[in-house]
Amino acid sequence: MTYRLAFTAALLLAAPAMAQTLDDRHLPVLPRTPAEAARIARVLAPPTDFSAPEKFEAKPGGAATTRAIATADAFSQSSENMPFGREMDFKLGNGLFRKTWVAAPSSTKASDGLGPFYNARACQDCHIKDGRGHTPEGADEPRVSIFLRLSVPGGDPVPAIADYIATSPEPTYGGQLQDFAAPGLTPEGRMGIDWREEPVTLADGAVVSLRHPTYRFEAPANGPLAPDIQLSPRVAPQMIGLGLLEAIPAADILAHADPEDADGDGISGRPNIVMSAEYGVPMLGRFGHKAGAPTIKEQSAGAFAGDMGLSTPLHPDPWGDCTAAQTVCREAPHGQEPGIRDGLEVDAQSLDLVTFYSRNLAVPERRGLDDPQILRGKEIFHQAQCAACHVPKFVTNRLKNQPEQSFQLIWPFTDLLLHDMGEGLADNRPEGRATGREWRTAPLWGIGLTEQVSGHSQFLHDGRARSVLEAILWHGGEAGAARDTVVNLPTGDREALIAYLESL
Repeated sequence: MTYRLAFTAALLLAAPAMAQTLDDRHLPVLPRTPAEAARIARVLAPPTDFSAPEKFEAKPGGAATTRAIATADAFSQSSENMPFGREMDFKLGNGLFRKTWVAAPSSTKASDGLGPFYNARACQDCHIKDGRGHTPEGADEPRVSIFLRLSVPGGDPVPAIADYIATSPEPTYGGQLQDFAAPGLTPEGRMGIDWREEPVTLADGAVVSLRHPTYRFEAPANGPLAPDIQLSPRVAPQMIGLGLLEAIPAADILAHADPEDADGDGISGRPNIVMSAEYGVPMLGRFGHKAGAPTIKEQSAGAFAGDMGLSTPLHPDPWGDCTAAQTVCREAPHGQEPGIRDGLEVDAQSLDLVTFYSRNLAVPERRGLDDPQILRGKEIFHQAQCAACHVPKFVTNRLKNQPEQSFQLIWPFTDLLLHDMGEGLADNRPEGRATGREWRTAPLWGIGLTEQVSGHSQFLHDGRARSVLEAILWHGGEAGAARDTVVNLPTGDREALIAYLESL
């Protein structure tokens, strides 16, 4: 950890253009006192006793944690510590999140402007019950909640971001495949998926089958794709705890980075640093499968534009992801009208309400954390070095006028950094500083409630893993040693590890 703190200081000193933005300018931060910093360091120390749960471990979202309920609404509850006066904003944001948009022109002036090309008509269509998306079960099932990112190598450099990898949207089809269109228009195409099963034998003789996907852009409506096209699938992630992740001090995230693996543990996490659409400067990426967005607001605005073709203050073009080559799309009717919604399709107030809702979807409390099997699984989790990337706990910034996320001990099980996950998970598509083999460490809180909320147990960036164990077996690269440890575990210890993860 000493080296990693030194890396943070070196990063800030070596790149002044970057250094001035690797902060928490998106938050109303109240500085920590030296006494608080010392107390936080003691609280965040790794456990050494696995005979009982740690103090406050039952509340992964701190005071914002909600009680666990045995229904599909477990991820749709508001922060438990939300003041009563703010609950209306949460409910209004929920209404906008669930709102079904329609194509223009329409008599429904408050809801028109969808598309012209799009992937979904509502945020909730992808984040079903605020949970994870899924892969299609059959060839004819709509691809809602999963889509293909598109890019080609090259593009404008960003000198302010070290190690930035320039890419550009596909010249004809833009940044993602949109498989729905407004009336009278033809969708861009369709995602095709082929699956191949591969059996993996564990040390105790158990056999687990991993499914390998191959993705295609089928039936392109506007001619062939660029020959150097880069395709990458994306399943919508769960929504809980986003505001708490946003409130982690940037310095505390950077303290876990070790890009040269100077401590020799095989783990070399790196921060993704991205240009902020709101602030106009490079910022630490936190959200998305490759940490390509710095704030919840920017992630939300990007989804409005790319997934639904809706304009916002951060992306004011009414045609969403349509390129200059798609003239029919750009010339189609849109929902921008003077004097209505700030002349946009999603005005500033609506974007803020959706951001507030997304920020305050609560993490449910832990279940069974004092069960002996689960405690044994926790010990194995740490022994296998899973916690090197899935960092269990942080303390959020102390914040002014944002009580739900202010100064909370949280247990997200992520470092929000990029890690090389090996060739098996590589999409070979860079994003910002992230290479085609790197992915942001996914938070694990709530993972055991996935099937209850979403009706499936699919994991990883494209849902290829059908269980927690399959997800572990897909780990490679920096996580290869941890995966091999799990492969070689006795049956009882492996079951204990899975039980622990499913209690999160």
